[in-house]
Amino acid sequence: MKSIVIHAAKDLRIEDRPVEEPGPGQVLLRLAAGGICGSDLHYYNHGGFGTVRLKEPMILGHEVSGVIESLGPGVNGLQTGQLVAVSPSRPCYSCRYCREGMHNQCLNMRFYGSAMPFPHIQGAFREMLVADAIQCIPADGLTAGEAAMAEPLAVCLHATRRAGEMLGKRVLVTGCGPIGLLSIISARRAGAAEIVAVDITGFTLSMAMRAGADKTINTRSEPEGLAPYLADKGTFDILYECSGAAAALAQGIAALRPRGTIVQLGLGGAEMALPMSTVTAKELSINGSFRFHPEFAVGVELMRKGLIDVKPLITHSVPVDEALSGFELANDRSQAMKVQIVFA
Repeated sequence: MKSIVIHAAKDLRIEDRPVEEPGPGQVLLRLAAGGICGSDLHYYNHGGFGTVRLKEPMILGHEVSGVIESLGPGVNGLQTGQLVAVSPSRPCYSCRYCREGMHNQCLNMRFYGSAMPFPHIQGAFREMLVADAIQCIPADGLTAGEAAMAEPLAVCLHATRRAGEMLGKRVLVTGCGPIGLLSIISARRAGAAEIVAVDITGFTLSMAMRAGADKTINTRSEPEGLAPYLADKGTFDILYECSGAAAALAQGIAALRPRGTIVQLGLGGAEMALPMSTVTAKELSINGSFRFHPEFAVGVELMRKGLIDVKPLITHSVPVDEALSGFELANDRSQAMKVQIVFA
C-alpha cells in the first residue's frame, strides 16, 4: 500500500508498506481523505518542532477518515462499507491521568504521526489502516473530507471547554489558519457575542469572516488595528491564541480586559516570552489547550446534525500521488486553508 513517509526536512516520500490485518476489537480501513495539519508541516519543513525531532522515517498524518473494509473479532456497532472519522487519540486508559479522566495527557499516548516518543508513532497517511474500533466514529451523511475535519474541530472544541463560560463573551482570535477558523466556529456555537480575528494575510482574514468573525484586523497593514480595544485596560474576555507567535500573544494580552482568559493553542516551535507583569496586574488566567479526547465524537455529531459546517475550510484536495505538491500548497497561506489528500 502507498504510504506518505517523512525522512527529514523536505524529504517526503511515497513508499510501499505492507498491509496489516485487524486483530480483536480492530477494523481495517480503506483510507478516504486525510488533512495536512500544522504539525505535519513542521515535520516537512523543519524535521520537527521545538525539542521534538525526527529520529527515524515516520508515516505522517492524523486527520483522517476511511471506509471500513473488514472487522476484526469482537467488533460490534460498525459495519463494512461504512464511512468513519478516525480519532488519532489512543490513550492507554490505565495510567494515572487516564484514570483521572485526562486522556489527552496520557503517559503512554499513541497519537498517530508523532515523533515525541521513540520509536515514533507511525501516522495514518496510508491507503489501508488498522484502527481500534473505539477510534472509529460513524460519519454517515458526511463527505470523506468533512469526516477528516473531525480532528482539528475536536482540538478547538477542547480549547473552548478550557476557555470556560462563553455565553455573551467578547472573543479575540489571533492566527487564522484552520485552528483559528475552527476556534471562531466553536466559540460562536458556544454563544460568543462578538468575535474579532487577527492575522497578517488577506486570504486568511477573508476566510475568518466566512467562518463567522464579526470583524477582522490585518496587523501587517494595520499595525495599530487593535489600539481601540486597549482602552480602559482592555476589551476582550477570552483570547484564543492560535498562531504560536510571541508578538500575537503580547498583543492579545494587551487587549484582554482584567480577569480575562488566555487559551493558548498555537505551538510555534520555540518558547515564547510572556508579559507577566501585565498578566499579574490584570489578574489574567492562562489556560494551555492540548489535543482532545471526548470532544472528537461530539464534533462528528455536531457536523452530522448540521450545527457546524466545515466544508468552506477545505480549499484544496490532491490525489495521494501528488502529496508533495499538496504539502507545498498547504505551506501557502495566501491561497490555501485546509489541504486534504484523497486516498480513495
